[in-house]
Formats: sequence, structure tokens, C-alpha cells
Amino acid sequence: MKTRKKGILFFAVVAGIMLTSAVTLAVNPAQWFNDSSDFDEITAEELDAFDLDALGLDLELGYSGDQLSQFCSANELAGSNEHVKEYKIPTACTQPLAITVDHNGIVWFAQTNTGKVAKFDPLTETFTEYDNSVWKNVEKIFIASAIENNVEPTKLRSMMWGIDYFPDGSIWFTDEATDAIWKFSIDDESYNRISYSQTEEGKSSLPQKLVIEGSKIIINDFTGGRLSFLDYAQDEQGLLHYAIPSVMENAVTSDFAIDSDKNVWYTNWVPGGQGILVKFDYPGYEFQSTQGEVTQGLLLQDFVEWYNFPVGLTTPNGVAVGPNQKIWLADTSSNYFFSFDPKTEEFTKYVTSIPTIDSYGNASGFIKNPVSRPYWIEHSDGNLIMNEHNANRIGVFNPSSETLVEYTVPSRNPNWQDCAGIDYCGLAQVFDFAVAGEKIWFTEWVENNIGVVDTSIPLPFSIVIDKDKITLEKGQTTQITLEVTKTGSANMYDASVNSSSTSTFSDIIITHENNFSLSDKTTISVEIMASEHALSGTHKVLLGAYTDDIAVSQFITVTVM
Repeated sequence: MKTRKKGILFFAVVAGIMLTSAVTLAVNPAQWFNDSSDFDEITAEELDAFDLDALGLDLELGYSGDQLSQFCSANELAGSNEHVKEYKIPTACTQPLAITVDHNGIVWFAQTNTGKVAKFDPLTETFTEYDNSVWKNVEKIFIASAIENNVEPTKLRSMMWGIDYFPDGSIWFTDEATDAIWKFSIDDESYNRISYSQTEEGKSSLPQKLVIEGSKIIINDFTGGRLSFLDYAQDEQGLLHYAIPSVMENAVTSDFAIDSDKNVWYTNWVPGGQGILVKFDYPGYEFQSTQGEVTQGLLLQDFVEWYNFPVGLTTPNGVAVGPNQKIWLADTSSNYFFSFDPKTEEFTKYVTSIPTIDSYGNASGFIKNPVSRPYWIEHSDGNLIMNEHNANRIGVFNPSSETLVEYTVPSRNPNWQDCAGIDYCGLAQVFDFAVAGEKIWFTEWVENNIGVVDTSIPLPFSIVIDKDKITLEKGQTTQITLEVTKTGSANMYDASVNSSSTSTFSDIIITHENNFSLSDKTTISVEIMASEHALSGTHKVLLGAYTDDIAVSQFITVTVM
């Protein structure tokens, strides 16, 4: 149901947000710099003179012991399979995170553990990492602040979730640790740090995803609950900054997407509580702001509509606008992803494959219901792409055919899952991806790799299901025929039947053989049953086949009467 809410849309020209290499942090450790009263006045000479070794600090600023394997890489070499190729970053333990591809096909990514931007040239398969002297000064302040506040100093690390390429030849990225956004100028290889400030004192802030739309830089402030719009001034006089407050109290603001009418769609939700999908009339706001009304304050109700989350949607990090302007949401707490049709105002629930055991291990035997945790979702050429974070897969969903292809990421780090005593097990922590034509580039945060899925490579097998819609009475059973045909090499190989459902409480029960050998064509009988106590409604059943490297599946719509 569509609803509105009154509020004030905050607008401000933030004078402190300037394109400058100055460093600003919440804590001012002025005592380390000749008692400077204002941190912004600290000079480069004072920063250079701040020598940690001279202070007698015996600090281990990197990872050590078991942490090296956990955070830096459990595998010496990058991996590959028929569809995915990985590349090991030359510098150890950079922890690559946000990634993008520029108009020339060059891959750019930000590094949690170094503060650097790096590029990868797919033609020469070479890396270039750009030293960040501003980050080194920030780190000095970070350490001095810890000392002043009697906290054990550690290396400065930041989860850099958002990155994008600006047409002027610069790379912009977010920095949650020091509450900033950064501009890296490619031509002169220089960095500028821009403090990401809030209008309300004492309110936390976490700049997360970042998208460049024309001259605008759009950022979601995850913990601050805001959606920020920064208008980049080419003359570097400053950034015009306004922010959309959360429609819900105490809610986070997650990812966002822009439809063909330039409306911005995003989510507000309370962890463990309720949530809403929000539509912000960005063109309407832009028009009103040119009429001189903005100084009096604009009512939030005039520019937003929102829709309550459906049952089962709790943690939608990823948001995308797909074909026919439908909105797509990835739910990180489950196996689910959802579509929303603005015309009918209806949600439809979908499900990924259940993670294979080599992604979660279950050495303890305690894991009964493994979840794939789709994190981000993006639209490209009619497909929706997701990083199934907890399944170590990249999923490509075609909403027209309702087919889902899931590509396995080869590298696994056992330190992040229940993998004790299991050789090939764990997660590479694929936290971000970027689509460039038929290639999907991604980062592996704990394996020090970047990788690429080549979707142009033909699939090794195809599937055909004899029914795509079925209707069942409670307690009724029907038979489905799944036909799997090998399209690749002449060699026989092992495969498994893949099935999952959006139903809860075992409303839908799926029965089939699990494993089979695929030599040419295999026909498998699948039984789908509505339980005696099933709730009436419409469900999606995912059915297909998978190997170690890939899963190919299709959805069946099941209606329980």
C-alpha cells in the first residue's frame, strides 16, 4: 500500500565540503602538533614531523599470526574455472572492496588495508596501484587520536563500499572509517579527501554506495539514514550538498537506484524490524529548488512515496531498476530476492539456489538451513546480477525467461565458515562487482584477488522443464519433468539436481534424485507437493542442475488453492 509522510527536506550549502587535501577527523589530537587549536590548520610539515618510531611506539599495524590467513589470503595462487578467472594483486593483503569499470574498459578498485586506488588493464593483465600520501597522514592522525584517548593504536582500515568513474577523468570512492569521500585524479595521480559531514550533531554517519549521475554524486549514508546529493562544481568552489532524511525513525538507508524518469528508489529499514521501499521524486525536487522555495524548506511528503516491505524481506542491501522499470531488492539475511512493480504496487518473491556444502562446511553439524545472502543487485542488458555472498557465487537472473545462472567463485577462505578439517571450503568474501558488457568483475576481500566472470562462454548444459506454472490443492502432488542436455565437451561428468522454494514452513515439498551422470541427455522426474497445512498463495520453485562450477535453473510458479 502506498503511503506518504510529512517532514522537512533539509538543504544546505556545506562550506566545509571543499575539494582539498586537508585531513579532518572527529577527534582533534592537537597535542601531537604543537598544540594547534584547529586541526584544519595542521601543516604538511607538522604531519611529516610526526614520527611514530621517534615516539617509541612498538606497533604492529598489519595482520599477524592466524589473521594473515583469515584476512590476507588462505591461497597462494589465484584460481580459475571454465567461466571465472581470478588475478592475484601484487601487493599482499590489500583487501580489495569497491570496484568499477571506466569507459575504456579499465578496472578500478579501492583497497581497505592501504587506502589506495588500483587499476587493472584486462588487455595486458597488469595492475597499477597508486600510493596515497593523504591516507598516510590520515593514518597518523588516527593513531595519535587513539593514543590520546587511551585506545590501543591499530592500522587504519576502511570499508570502501562505493566507487564510480567521473567523466572528468577521476575516480570517486567512499570511506566509512574516517567519514569521508575521496577523489582520485587519474592524470596527476593525486588524492583529495572530502569530509562527509552531517547536519545533526551527534548523529552517526557511514557513507556507503556511491553513484555518479551527470554532475551529481549520490551517496547513501547507511547508519545516518540519509540519501545525499552532492553537486560537483567544476571550478572547485565547493560541493552543493543536500540530504533526504529517513522516512522512518532510527532506520538505516541502504542502496539506491534511478529509474527512467530519474526517480531515486532506496530502502529505509530498522535492523530486526520493519522497512519500506522509498521513491524520491528527484526531478520534482530539482524543479522546485529552481523556484526559490528551497530556502523556506520543502515538505518531504511532496517528493516521496513509500511501500511497506512484504513478508520475508528484512535486510535489503541491494536495489536495482530492471526491465519494465520494476524495482529489484536483494535480501542479505536469506536466500531471497524480490521484484516490485510500481504499476500494480505488488512484490514478487524469488529464491537463489541453496549454497553447496563447500561454501559453508558444516564441520560442526549445526548448520541446518544455509543461506546464500545475496548482497548487491545490478541491472545490465536485461539481466539482474547479484553477488551471493554466502554461497561464493555470482548470480545472473533473466526476469523475462525466469532463468538463473550462478557462477562459482573458485577461491575459498576456510577461516570465515564452519570448515574445520575440510580441505576445499569457505568464502572469498565477494563484497562488490561491476558489469562491463559480457564481463562481471568482482573483488575478493579476504583472498587479495580480483576476478571476472565471462558470461559469453557457452553454458556446459541446458535445461528444459515441461511446466512453468502449476496449481495445487492442499495435499495434492504433481510431476514435473526436468531435461538436462549436455552442450559442451564430449566427456561425461557428474551433476546434481538443484531445487529451492520461496515457501515457508514446508508448504511446498520437492522430491527428486540428487546426483546423476550427464553424458548426453538426462531426464529426471521431480515431484512437487503442497502440504496438507500449506497456506494459500503463490510461490516460486527454482529447479535445475549444477556442477562444481555452475548452476543453471528455471523458476516454476506454484499456486496453492
